[in-house]
Amino acid sequence: MNGGGLGPRIGRADFDAIADWVKPGATVLDLGCGDGTLLRHLRETRAVRGYGIEIEDDKVIACLKNGVNVIQGDLDRGLAGFDSGSFDAVILSLTLQAVRQTEDLVLEMLRVGREGIVTFPNFGYWRHRLQVLAGRMPVSGELPYSWYDTPNVHLCTIQDFDDFCARHSIRVLERLVFCEGRRVDWLSNLRGSLAVYRFERTAT
Repeated sequence: MNGGGLGPRIGRADFDAIADWVKPGATVLDLGCGDGTLLRHLRETRAVRGYGIEIEDDKVIACLKNGVNVIQGDLDRGLAGFDSGSFDAVILSLTLQAVRQTEDLVLEMLRVGREGIVTFPNFGYWRHRLQVLAGRMPVSGELPYSWYDTPNVHLCTIQDFDDFCARHSIRVLERLVFCEGRRVDWLSNLRGSLAVYRFERTAT
């Protein structure tokens, strides 16, 4: 399965963080790019050159209307069509939780790109925890789907992703956590609802 920018971008805080991290004129690959809004934003603010990958027909059409170069494809089939080191940055924005081959895809991001950027809803957010304690699956601004129609298959917490990076020799270069568009700087795994990571593969 390939998600396409699932859930809202609260206050566009992740847009601003990603734009700050991407160098002007960089080459970018946006995985699960949705309607191409992020790539358009990066093109307008950072003059990036790049492509999006999206599986849903209507979103591919929306990308074309946004003037975004898009390839229709399923992220769970991997990125074998791209050479190693093809891009300065590979982005997976609000799609990490919707892919089935999560581990393989993150490692592929670091094969085809010099850096990876991911954003995801934090399942450890205190409101999500309360809903689980109340015996229900969480529903929130970042997780807007009910249990029976959600495209999300691999929800994780900030701590989970930190552990994943450590196990796979991935160096976290920067991490920002937000709640309702505001930055969270302490107890982030409890108080933050949206995480944004920039990372690279540790040299061997």
